Amino acid sequence: MASEASKSATPLLKDELDIVIPTIRNLDFLEMWRPFFQPYHLIIVQDGDPSKVIKVPEGFDYELYNRNDINRILGPKASCISFKDSACRCFGYMVSKKKYIYTIDDDCFNSLIWVLIIDVVVIFPDVAKDPSGKDINALEQHIKNLLSPSAPFFFNTLYDPFRDGADFVRGYPFSLREGVPTAVSHGLWLNIPDYDAPTQLVKPLERNTRYVDAVMTIPKGTLFPMCGMNLAFNRELIGPAMYFGLMGDGQPIGRYDDMWAGWCTKVICDHLGLGVKTGLPYIWHSKASNPFVNLKKEYKGIYWQEELIPFFQSVTLPKDCTTVQKCYIEISQQVKAKLGKVDEYFLKLADAMVTWIEAWDEINASAELPNGTKK
Repeated sequence: MASEASKSATPLLKDELDIVIPTIRNLDFLEMWRPFFQPYHLIIVQDGDPSKVIKVPEGFDYELYNRNDINRILGPKASCISFKDSACRCFGYMVSKKKYIYTIDDDCFNSLIWVLIIDVVVIFPDVAKDPSGKDINALEQHIKNLLSPSAPFFFNTLYDPFRDGADFVRGYPFSLREGVPTAVSHGLWLNIPDYDAPTQLVKPLERNTRYVDAVMTIPKGTLFPMCGMNLAFNRELIGPAMYFGLMGDGQPIGRYDDMWAGWCTKVICDHLGLGVKTGLPYIWHSKASNPFVNLKKEYKGIYWQEELIPFFQSVTLPKDCTTVQKCYIEISQQVKAKLGKVDEYFLKLADAMVTWIEAWDEINASAELPNGTKK
């Protein structure tokens, strides 16, 4: 059960934030998050078979989109939304009308009781505690990150100087202490680490049990591997860059959707003078995915990333790229020109990036929700 304090407190940004969840299953996991999520609006993006009925626990305010809805709303531009991959979640970012987004996978909890019934593992989640015994409200911690500035231009050795009980250390330039707006809050996880398939294979029993009470701004010019399972961002500042790429069904790669979005987003944040924070909050990740299945999805990405990371490290954006959309279109052109030589997949991805921006602008030109949503 949530603490009395968390129950009585007015939820932060209650009318300014949507929670986006990609799923292929009934959302029973929401019961564990009810004390924290119920005040907010949910956008559920159903992957896989659109005829399957997804059950949502009573009492939640939500929209649910399946593949038929996406095709109807976007028409030919629906080709930019991945199928049979959690990258489909970015459709929820597109149709949201809120300033902030929090996205979480449907296999993320804070603690578990495993029960074996007729060879089927059933998960009963319970609310976790941080080391002090306090309930973890991941959403609230993300919001606090987003509402405080970042300091990407000079590293503070006491981590986030904007947190309570912290400040800038001696020698930190006073001219940089105001900070910049925070566009992205990247949370971490306990239990199952977010490893690639080769690391999973050599460390099958490894678990992350360390709770580090720290948040830091990722410095300007530094890329990072963004995980989409516990992520929040300011949609107005960086939303159009949060495209999770072409992954999954019909594509030669999977499990790099959040990485792609993270690399593009970080380059654009650096260019526009925005901040990215990482660290708290933690969630509990319970899904031990099959490393052999993951390897099949990842193997080209593992090979290609040795070209992708140097590419993003060298991307420069001209001064006239003053909006996220302009920045993203420019990156797409550089992807086509430079990464298209690596594999023709990147030519297709570059075109999808342009389609994504076109669809984003069309959907967001209207103040109304798209037709076909289910509430």
